[in-house]
Amino acid sequence: MSDPVLYRREGHVGLITLNRPEARNSMTPELLDGFAEVIAEVRKDREARVHVLTGTGKCFSSGADFKAGLQKGREDQLPHEKSFGMYEAFLSLLDVEVPVIGALNGHAVGGGFGLSLLTDIRIGNEDAKYGANFARIGLHSGLGISYLLPRLVGISMAAELLFTGRLVDGREAARIGLFSKAVPEAEVLPAAMALAEEIATAAPIAVRAMKATMKRFNALAVRDAAAIEAPLQAATLETEDAKEGMAAILEKRKPVFRGR
Repeated sequence: MSDPVLYRREGHVGLITLNRPEARNSMTPELLDGFAEVIAEVRKDREARVHVLTGTGKCFSSGADFKAGLQKGREDQLPHEKSFGMYEAFLSLLDVEVPVIGALNGHAVGGGFGLSLLTDIRIGNEDAKYGANFARIGLHSGLGISYLLPRLVGISMAAELLFTGRLVDGREAARIGLFSKAVPEAEVLPAAMALAEEIATAAPIAVRAMKATMKRFNALAVRDAAAIEAPLQAATLETEDAKEGMAAILEKRKPVFRGR
């Protein structure tokens, strides 16, 4: 069985890869644990001056794997504590001291979209779909999306995207400020690696310092937002609407929400 998250470095550029292509890089407890382990390794790699985060296959990440389940934790933990703990693995990306470029090779929705927003720079696939589809499955958003999305696209556009659960293609994502640019699928990783190589030639101490300055307050705010989101997400997870939304995904049909 292959590792769910991979890491390797070429020169001064590290490559982090979500590696569950058979399941569209969906999130399981094993992937969360693997991500946390890789980020711990990444933070110790002093030769890396920049990292690229991407996915294997046609998806960056389709979000939670509802078949596998995600809410792990101690039996004495409350649901919202498990929900927040589940995201801590991905939030550890905020602790990486060098720039992280998201090479969003394919669709990124739900938690996968939230993970993409934790990167510093994003390059997307112009034909793939991206967005926070939580309202379409009866859940509150997580991973600090409610803080990050308005900062990237403005409050009005963020509200529209969150309240409708609408997905946008890579071209629109670049137009509204989610991505630096969108390119054809085959060019996503090469474009990200080329940018990473360019950053790697810059003065590394200065780049680290600039990232630290940019992230000093942002990282705290993202974690605060995720902590606020966690109990709301846990509460919505218990509703009939959420059960209907998840059933609809597994049964590949449109959900019928009744506000219960």
